[in-house]
Amino acid sequence: MKTLSIVVPAYNEEEVIELFYTKVKEVLNKITEKYEYEIIFIDDGSTDNTLKILKKLRENDKNINIISFSRNFGKEAGMYAGLENSSGDIVVILDADLQHDPENIIKMIKYIEEGYDTVTTIRNRKGESKIKAFFANMFYKFMSGNKETKLKKGSQDFRMMTRQVVDAILELKEYNRFSKGIFSWVGFKTKYIEVENRKRAAGKTKWSL
Repeated sequence: MKTLSIVVPAYNEEEVIELFYTKVKEVLNKITEKYEYEIIFIDDGSTDNTLKILKKLRENDKNINIISFSRNFGKEAGMYAGLENSSGDIVVILDADLQHDPENIIKMIKYIEEGYDTVTTIRNRKGESKIKAFFANMFYKFMSGNKETKLKKGSQDFRMMTRQVVDAILELKEYNRFSKGIFSWVGFKTKYIEVENRKRAAGKTKWSL
């Protein structure tokens, strides 16, 4: 039986973390015949009750692993720590705020089983403000000027990778990491799937303009 590692960076998500876990478990219950799982939560120096809630969840689910940072180091550090400590044949990264719909994990696994090395989600940005969409589009246009690293417009950190891809990413030891660029740069056979733009289930965004 193969193992699926779920990497979840979290920062001050006390309002949504239990709901996130419930939704993920609903998805995992659909694939337990083929996959064992581990959920790696990276508490990125939360100042609320996120870590306390995670420890409570772990009491009832020994497949939960928790990495707790001494302070807020940022999502890039969180993702790297999660990948570095993952052991799964397949690894998926998704946010704790449920803007990344866990139900898409089922679809992503099917593409991995078909032979893709990476499955990356592309959001359509429906419902976003014009100013936010404008700056996002400008960002991707600017970054696409790099001939060695082509970023797909709207690509997210929400992606699934085989162990081979994860190991290749971990070989790159950059200190100031830009994971979207690294994910693209390592190559491999990639499937892009479009997903709906979702609002946070609770709490406030941690991203400034």
